[in-house]
Amino acid sequence: MSTKDFVEKDYYKVLGVPKDATEAEIKKAYRKLAREFHPDANKGDAKAEERFKEISEANDILGDPKRRKEYDEARALFGNGGFRPGPGAGGGAGSFNFDLGDLFGGAQGGAQTGAGGFGGGLGDVFGGLFNRGAGTGAGPSGTRVQPRRGQDIESEVTLSFTEAVDGATVPLRMSSSAACKACSGTGDKNGTPRVCPTCVGTGQVSRGGSGSFSLTDPCVDCKGRGLIAQDPCEVCKGSGRARSSRTMQVRIPAGVSDGQRIRLRGKGAPGERGGPAGDLYVVVHVGDHPVFGRKGDNLTVTVPVAYTEAVLGGEVKVPTLAGPPVTLKLPAGTPNGRTMRARGKGAVRKDGTRGDLLVTVEVAIPKDLGDKAKEALEAYREATVDVDPRADLFQAANGA
Repeated sequence: MSTKDFVEKDYYKVLGVPKDATEAEIKKAYRKLAREFHPDANKGDAKAEERFKEISEANDILGDPKRRKEYDEARALFGNGGFRPGPGAGGGAGSFNFDLGDLFGGAQGGAQTGAGGFGGGLGDVFGGLFNRGAGTGAGPSGTRVQPRRGQDIESEVTLSFTEAVDGATVPLRMSSSAACKACSGTGDKNGTPRVCPTCVGTGQVSRGGSGSFSLTDPCVDCKGRGLIAQDPCEVCKGSGRARSSRTMQVRIPAGVSDGQRIRLRGKGAPGERGGPAGDLYVVVHVGDHPVFGRKGDNLTVTVPVAYTEAVLGGEVKVPTLAGPPVTLKLPAGTPNGRTMRARGKGAVRKDGTRGDLLVTVEVAIPKDLGDKAKEALEAYREATVDVDPRADLFQAANGA
């Protein structure tokens, strides 16, 4: 990524969030846009693919607190006209020209350690930020250029309720950019590319007139590779990169929740020139269960009980997820809707312990009664004719 990106690109605008957006707001905006413009949902749409890359790039910066801070500082320093040349600019006496490659790459042999110099340069502060994504080697001025990091990849997976609670290993088939197998990533049919004469193999060129900053951009002639194919590979058209599909076994941790985004470092697209691979982001979707629900680390279940069990008390068996049932003691006079707790029968937490199973009692009202049951209930009604369950309700309504 070039210096120009950090000076001029507005990643907040790309994600449609304000500059003071929280991490949660940034994550929510990214997920919505990534799902809308994902290549799998827009096959053959080059504009959607380019938009997806731009969204991923913005999230890569703003989603990482450290990189976001560096980005904000760089924008504040250079995006608003910082370090403007003085009245003498123009190449004559009193003028001074800056090249961001020199400024951020560090002083060479003490050339900037004089009056007004920077000693080691500001590269110690922003070097890692502005050199990300560049090629290896060194330019004629000695400016360091680092390997190019691979792109981040995002994928989705749908798990059953039980798999989400207990964890699962699932296969993911992914498509990403990788070194072309036909030319071994050289871009040249014979494997003998030549050094780009424009950027002298650095993959970057500087632009800017006298008395202004020189901004570093990817070389247009070699597209930032530093090499030009003499006999372009027919498969990758000289780019050295081709689409590659692979199937990876991904372990989804136990206790994952619906909508959670898991980051797998180094499992994204391969880097170039020895650069590290990007990261793989997996968005998890969890299906429903016909019996159990979930609240954080706790599972929930509603258990029907007979009227006599609720009134007189007793013991009831309760099912658990993928385990033997548990027996709970129901106190006499248990009201409808009361929730009891079976400890350690919930979802797995990050520390390996389990949450609880929350059991809600639902008094079952029979639709059909036999003659004996009806007689017993009539007798019960006669025995409790003086008991008014709504007395307190009316007293409270009348302000008593």
